[in-house]
Amino acid sequence: MIKVGIVGGTGYTGVELLRLLSAHPQVQLQAITSRKEDGMKVSEMFPSLRGRVDLAFSAPEKADLAACDVVFFATPHGVAMAQAPELLAAGVKVIDLGADFRLKDRAVFEKWYGIPHTCPELLAEAAYGLPELNREKIRNARLIANPGCYPTTIQLGLYPLLKAGVVHAKRLIADCKSGVSGAGRKAEVGMLLAEAGDNFKAYGVSGHRHTPETLEQLSYISAEKPGLLFTPHLVPMIRGMHSTLYAQLKTEISNQALQELFEQAYQAEPFVDVLPFGSHPETRSTRASNMLRIALHRPQQDGWAGDTVTVLVVQDNLVKGASGQAVQCMNLMFGLQESAGLLHVPVLP
Repeated sequence: MIKVGIVGGTGYTGVELLRLLSAHPQVQLQAITSRKEDGMKVSEMFPSLRGRVDLAFSAPEKADLAACDVVFFATPHGVAMAQAPELLAAGVKVIDLGADFRLKDRAVFEKWYGIPHTCPELLAEAAYGLPELNREKIRNARLIANPGCYPTTIQLGLYPLLKAGVVHAKRLIADCKSGVSGAGRKAEVGMLLAEAGDNFKAYGVSGHRHTPETLEQLSYISAEKPGLLFTPHLVPMIRGMHSTLYAQLKTEISNQALQELFEQAYQAEPFVDVLPFGSHPETRSTRASNMLRIALHRPQQDGWAGDTVTVLVVQDNLVKGASGQAVQCMNLMFGLQESAGLLHVPVLP
């Protein structure tokens, strides 16, 4: 059994980890930290875990994380980098769901996150945890930087096109929408039902932290330097993410050939579903699952729009966009079946 610790077990990604790991056949939950809820039973805060998780939260200094095989950090940026070096030195593997190790350039991290990076020596070592594109590095890693939710949809949605070199990498557009759970479990006016309900808005238009992360990863795929216009939006639903991606084609290519690029790229992937050409995937088709679904379209217009391919991507932002992907990485790191503990059928309605 893999002994697992979770730092930051009270947020949405933390409780999603608990939900997934409590049903994992090869996992033993060892420690769940929360300074504020020290001593409180996990099932008292989250009744959905009653009978599945018998642990209590413990303050970080009381938790014996060094006795774990792997520790997940479901925390804001800055926390994992403070504790990862000691855990790695003790032989514990680390999976960070935050942003501390996603960017290889320390200066870029400090610019976008506004804090100094305290262990830059680990940046080069950290494996970017997107299994479909980075599986072998994840298998051999001891430190994982779990991708952001938006970057997951953008990278998997554009990968086959950029890999084949059939689109202009400098002219990429990502128009993305996320449910309010993507903002985290915190008391904030903008996340109140009366504020977020019956409302729709863009945010981070002049610059979002997921942009440099996405561009860095796309640069490893594309033969030319990528350029990306990325606009995130907040939609009045709890969980779910829908990304509409636009790329300008370099040459004439049939719809069938485009479809084949995607089907061949993801034919062996358990968590990427390429729908028939012209489909309209819905966020509810992935709700509470680790599945990501993709569909292709070609705008029926003359001029530049006629040379565009549109890619629709949906996922659950808390599962494939966060905790489920982290468990997928854990399975690879410990030589387990990659889909272990993750074959949940999406919840409907």
